[in-house]
Amino acid sequence: MAIDLSMPVLVVDDYNTMIRIIRNLLKQIGFEDIDDAADGSAALGKMREKRYGLVISDWNMEPMTGYELLKEVRADPSLSKTPFIMVTAESKTENVIAAKKAGVNNYIVKPFNAQTLQSKIQAVFGD
Repeated sequence: MAIDLSMPVLVVDDYNTMIRIIRNLLKQIGFEDIDDAADGSAALGKMREKRYGLVISDWNMEPMTGYELLKEVRADPSLSKTPFIMVTAESKTENVIAAKKAGVNNYIVKPFNAQTLQSKIQAVFGD
């Protein structure tokens, strides 16, 4: 397994319960350095202060969505290589296509468990 469990992970969601769930799943997998942000603009601020090895972001947030965050991250040369996983309750094909076009590394549809999260992360980093 080629995943560096010591790398910092940023969880972005406007719903505290979801942040707690994802944080717990990440801990089950073995990650320890986990930060969170309540929306895309807060996440962007944190990303400009600290280098994250992975961003896991919800799609639907106000005022900046996860999709807008993804586009901002990909447009910023200092952040553009950051692995990015989008989490959403909607599995609409056009959303998946839009996220892929914007440069998302992987996509998870809620609800999901630690095993799903781990396999999505592994797919991003390769074996």
